[in-house]
Amino acid sequence: MASLDFDLEESHFRAWYAQQSGALEGACAAFTGLVASAVARAGGVEVAKVEGRVKDVDECIRKFVRKYRPALEESNTPYEIQHYITDLVGVRVVCLYEDELEKIAAIVRAHFAVIDVTDKVSAVESTEASFGYKGLHLDLKLSTAERALPEHAAYAHLPFELQVRTIIQDSWSVLDHRIKYKKSIPGELKRRINVLSALFELADREFRQIRDATAAELLQAPDETAEPVAEGVAGDGSATAPSRTQVSSSELNAFTFLKIATHFFKDFEFEPSKVDSFVDDIQAWSRGTMTRARFNSLLRETVGVVKRYKQHFEEHNPEASFNPYTVMRHCLYLSNKAAFRPALRNSAREAFEAWLRETGEPKAS
Repeated sequence: MASLDFDLEESHFRAWYAQQSGALEGACAAFTGLVASAVARAGGVEVAKVEGRVKDVDECIRKFVRKYRPALEESNTPYEIQHYITDLVGVRVVCLYEDELEKIAAIVRAHFAVIDVTDKVSAVESTEASFGYKGLHLDLKLSTAERALPEHAAYAHLPFELQVRTIIQDSWSVLDHRIKYKKSIPGELKRRINVLSALFELADREFRQIRDATAAELLQAPDETAEPVAEGVAGDGSATAPSRTQVSSSELNAFTFLKIATHFFKDFEFEPSKVDSFVDDIQAWSRGTMTRARFNSLLRETVGVVKRYKQHFEEHNPEASFNPYTVMRHCLYLSNKAAFRPALRNSAREAFEAWLRETGEPKAS
């Protein structure tokens, strides 16, 4: 029964918490699974992790004392502590980018009943005095339809808090909690904390902008497969000095590589990290001289021969892999055996050379 006796209510809450501990852990696992499933089914966002926790009993009491006890006792309103702790069960979704916060919020709004929303992004951005820790907090409960299902009966009545953060926001939150004094401190120390938190906020923004710039570069990368392969040649056949624009646009980088590679290998999904490393290798082998036009040209000249070798290889080695990277390594080697010798291992190079001799294949198709 509610009262104004804090010691009594604290004792009652601790007993209630101990009794409900198992049920709370079960509810936490269920809510975490439901949220993770809803986000995964919806797609369209990159999620780093989905995790849940049951709030520690001492933390619950500290929160009640800090946020609710003074006003309740001032107004002589009897209370039971458990009714004021709406985040006993918490679920956290950590995504990669700031603009995915609202996307995730929209997904969970479609699957759960929303009790309340706290937008810490707007709250922080509306003040000059705070930086760093942002995110969306939603107080949720199961939808009416979900609460009616027998499998949810044990926790159908429980609300839970959902925190949606980016990786940067989550990292700042962890570090922020380790900074013990942040308010009543010397101005110089406060300024240093604000600088640190501002750097985290800037990192979040830059991370998103790098993603957007990368996508733009992929879209804007020249389509070398539709251009003439000649570089820096005048009408009379003499060499011409390339303009700065030509030099920049002729670069073989991850973006221009993808434009060419996906033309030759339309059904293959190129992983960004592997593309990055492969292009870096190509530039190392060619001593930085490989251009997009030259790369496109050498593939056109050699890929027919290499594909015939690929067919021969797979017939004799049905368990081995000969993926597009392997094809391109052989094309590079065939185009210039001295420069691109490192592109193939000794055994692969020897087998390829033996096949070339045996079949009398020309250098290029």
